[in-house]
Amino acid sequence: MLTLAIGNKNYSSWSLRPWLVLRQAGIPFEEVRIPLYCPESDAALAKWSPSGKVPALHDGTATMWDSLAICETLAERFPEKRLWPADAAARATARAVSAEMHAGFAALRTHMSMNIRARRPGQGRTPECLADIGRIVAIWTTCRTRYGADGAFLFGDFSIADAMYAPVVLRFQTYGVALNGAAKSYAETILALPALQAWVADAIAESERIAQFEQDV
Repeated sequence: MLTLAIGNKNYSSWSLRPWLVLRQAGIPFEEVRIPLYCPESDAALAKWSPSGKVPALHDGTATMWDSLAICETLAERFPEKRLWPADAAARATARAVSAEMHAGFAALRTHMSMNIRARRPGQGRTPECLADIGRIVAIWTTCRTRYGADGAFLFGDFSIADAMYAPVVLRFQTYGVALNGAAKSYAETILALPALQAWVADAIAESERIAQFEQDV
């Protein structure tokens, strides 16, 4: 049985990504939630993750950490789940936009941190953050237009790319980012996923409040 160690669902965008892949793909796993920024957090994290960070996936013999690495490993181990698009060009693009999400958008992360419970319309709109938003909307629109005709996700069927951008959809909801056209429809599709709704419900029910993520920006 796979075991996925995650952080607080309200705040941990990186934890959400492989969790959503597992749930959407119907891959059985056990969940271990480690509240972050608590006195006992470091010891708990060290038990599960060599990096001292979440998420971390255990399969009984190996430990994988880093969200994108976990997702790539799941795609290798469960090829029947088709976690990347079957078409070579679409697959290359899906990997590229996933890696771009993984490595980039620093302004968005800084000024629009994930806080599912919060509502902060209009906040965080630095020029750099607005540029990140524009790039993300362009990615969603291009992927939906070129590769998404056969379904409601970026590449038609659900893929790792959708899991990589799911926390961004939640950020846009928190900060009231207005969307139109294909980007708006795509965000609505992600928000309607039963798996994501389950994560959101758990996030709202959490009792922990991390001060640095609760301050207005």
